[in-house]
Amino acid sequence: MATTAEIKSHSGLRIEAPILLGADRVLSPEAIQFITTLHREFNSQRLHLLSERKKRQKQLDQGKLPDFLPETNFIREGNWQVSQIPQALQDRRVEITGPVDRKMIINALNSGAKVFMADFEDSTSPTWRNVIEGQLNLMDAVRETISYESPEGKTYALNEELALLNVRPRGWHLDERHVLIDGEAVSASLFDFGLFVFHNGALLAAQEKGPFFYLPKLESHLEAKLWDDIFLFAERSLGISRGTIKATVLIETILAAFEMEEIIYQLREHIAGLNAGRWDYIFSIIKKLKNQKAFVMPDRAKVTMAVPFMSAYAQLLVKTCHKRGVHAIGGMSAFIPSKDEQVNREAFEKVKADKIREALHGYDGTWVAHPKLVNVAKAEFDKVLGENPHQKEVLRKAVNVTARELLNIRSAGNTITEKGIRTNINVAILYIESWLHGMGAAALHNLMEDAATAEISRAQLWQWLHQGNVVLSDGRMLNLQLYQQLEEEEFTFLVQQFNRENQSIECLITARELLKRLVMNNEFEEFLTTLAYQYID
Repeated sequence: MATTAEIKSHSGLRIEAPILLGADRVLSPEAIQFITTLHREFNSQRLHLLSERKKRQKQLDQGKLPDFLPETNFIREGNWQVSQIPQALQDRRVEITGPVDRKMIINALNSGAKVFMADFEDSTSPTWRNVIEGQLNLMDAVRETISYESPEGKTYALNEELALLNVRPRGWHLDERHVLIDGEAVSASLFDFGLFVFHNGALLAAQEKGPFFYLPKLESHLEAKLWDDIFLFAERSLGISRGTIKATVLIETILAAFEMEEIIYQLREHIAGLNAGRWDYIFSIIKKLKNQKAFVMPDRAKVTMAVPFMSAYAQLLVKTCHKRGVHAIGGMSAFIPSKDEQVNREAFEKVKADKIREALHGYDGTWVAHPKLVNVAKAEFDKVLGENPHQKEVLRKAVNVTARELLNIRSAGNTITEKGIRTNINVAILYIESWLHGMGAAALHNLMEDAATAEISRAQLWQWLHQGNVVLSDGRMLNLQLYQQLEEEEFTFLVQQFNRENQSIECLITARELLKRLVMNNEFEEFLTTLAYQYID
């Protein structure tokens, strides 16, 4: 039998990363060959689609607005339905999400939620250790052998009743720089998906529990078509019946919002639902339409699901899903419990109101970020669903969302405050600092911040500063001098806080420098994680 090293050499795959305990179990010769084949089959198409993104961005920068595609009207008007969704994915009333560290996986699977989305993307900092150990952790979770003992001696193990595992690979735009194939960095999407499906796909299929995935940050139905091709290839290669792999697509870009039906159509053999990825959706609007004054966002706290343009997006998603026979899954409640019971009461009321709104809109389920929110969300969906697994019979035929309604950002108001600027600076620096430490989900100010929410913070700062003539609620004009003053004050406050807690400020200083580049540069950096990636191992 060939050794791992021989197969690496033969396959053209090279790993430029430290050797980790247990990594050979993930990076077996057969798994390496599978990843290599995926890369050679599909990476050129991925790169082509990324180049198409850039072309479309140039059109948006020149003033062209997104719209429903005339060339795909036949799909929107067609009489078609998706393939049957398996029994395991019928009841999804509460889903919990989080990174792929061992303790999180156990707590999430035990949480009482119907689904756990194990996340290699926005809530995981993609250090080599996190990525490889995440795959090891999921292999153990699938086999129900996972356990964990904390440094304090507390033991964690699986209960009898477990949430259904779904996995979110990283987005098309990201590379896994530690793995080169034919001298080219492998797609992080293909790497995350490929390793998980190779090691666990057949086992999950035999148990009728998957393999199930979440697909992030798609910008067009052609990007969905690429995923469908990959699913078909994986099923053939691994001896899994066609259509067994199922995916839920996050509608978290403004461009995807105009192609929901087309995305479902392209994945019709493999799709289970769409999810309202609200935080990345807000970020996407700022990013894609950043040069147009009509799309200047107010303070992040003002952009709730109740404002008209967000409500239009949310209701269009339900109508589209139910029209085609798939689940509509609501967005993340980012609140996390506090030691302050008054803070908890207020947070739980906000979560409750959010989930009531989603359930009454017709959503079939929703997301939370913390196990203690599972029952809060579940209670509201139980009231609407009862014993029914979903409410796909709610077709929302009276909903007729126009492009203008989706793009009516002014409906959120125009209130920009000094507090909003300070909060964005504070959150962006603290999140990047956490990410550099290898923690992709950070509890900040009673919210679970991940890359999506941090992206909103830094994108708003860029937009407000570069648009010019942005007037604060107190009448002051936001200019470079005022911004630098507020940034200096916030950073000084954070340094003092870190010093009081005897924390190193090394990563804090780096985070500040990264935020300066993200905000000050005339060119908008598409993703903060691609810029920061070079600073982690």
